[in-house]
Amino acid sequence: MQKTIFITGASSGLGKATARLFQSKGWNVIATMRKPEEEKELTLLDNIKIIKLDVTNSVEIEETIKNCIAQQTIDVVLNNAGYGLLGPLESLSDEQILRQIDTNLLGVIRVTKAFIPYFRENKKGLFINVTSMFGLIGYATCSVYCATKFAVDGFSESLAYDLAHFGIGVKIIAPGGIQTDFAGRSLDGGMHHAYQQLADKVSEGYSAERVSQFSTAEYVAAVIYEAATDNKKQIRYLAGSDAEAFYDERLKTGPEVQYAKMQEMFAY
Repeated sequence: MQKTIFITGASSGLGKATARLFQSKGWNVIATMRKPEEEKELTLLDNIKIIKLDVTNSVEIEETIKNCIAQQTIDVVLNNAGYGLLGPLESLSDEQILRQIDTNLLGVIRVTKAFIPYFRENKKGLFINVTSMFGLIGYATCSVYCATKFAVDGFSESLAYDLAHFGIGVKIIAPGGIQTDFAGRSLDGGMHHAYQQLADKVSEGYSAERVSQFSTAEYVAAVIYEAATDNKKQIRYLAGSDAEAFYDERLKTGPEVQYAKMQEMFAY
């Protein structure tokens, strides 16, 4: 039986790569995005339905999901919509902070909550929530972004206990750096002159050479596909050698040792 995945944030990067991969594997794909009228690639593929959805709009979420489940069976929900907010905390406006939380955290919660009754009644279903290696490890100039991704990680693990009794799974994908337009349209931020030296240190990790070593969106999409189809009880999937190395170090040395090492790395 052909399965269906519902994807948020499918207009670019990881979301689009995941839509293409699942479609190529014979799945039906519901690809949601804020501006479907601008989509030119996914519309050319069979078995992909493009739908307008803004994860900060609770009314739109309720109506969209209600319409989708009335028309077809949905097996997997991928909460992928999100963006990066970088910069020292005192450089960020209240509006920027609220928008980050509204999209990266509350968007995941809203979409998930809207689907739970449907999955519970059917006694099956899988939520896959995209976090980040910065949802497992703190990083300089990423305080608010990390706050949202740590929150999604904790939300997902806690929710997994609640939903297991109904045959519903919850999994987390934690990618490292991805070679997408994250530094363009998927990025917001601010800067304060007092933190310039720290920002310069951080930017070294995003040099052209470093970025070229990041995982491709297609690689991370393959990890998502694995999580959706492996039938394992595993909850976290690290995606990318950088994410795996950072998290492995934390598990082996402990968070305090890693924290001290990172402090040295950002010293100036």
